[in-house]
Amino acid sequence: MTTVSKRELNQQTAAVLARVTDSEDVLVTERGVPRWRVASARLSETALSRLERAGRYAPPSTTPAPWPAPSAEPTYTLEAVDALLDETRGEH
Repeated sequence: MTTVSKRELNQQTAAVLARVTDSEDVLVTERGVPRWRVASARLSETALSRLERAGRYAPPSTTPAPWPAPSAEPTYTLEAVDALLDETRGEH
């Protein structure tokens, strides 16, 4: 982002406005204090594209997340499954 003084903007308006592009804004200061930001009119820009340009949003990845590898052994034994079913049925 380019910084210019209020006086420079007043005296060289065309040159300062020429610096304003789709990707660069101009910060105008008054007595060294940032007061205004001059940006190009981005009429076709969406809210997401503004956030992405500001670095506050990243589009989702196109590659899917990896699934965990299946285990070779069963998670539950038959006895554990029977105990869980008995407990669920109220037969404990």
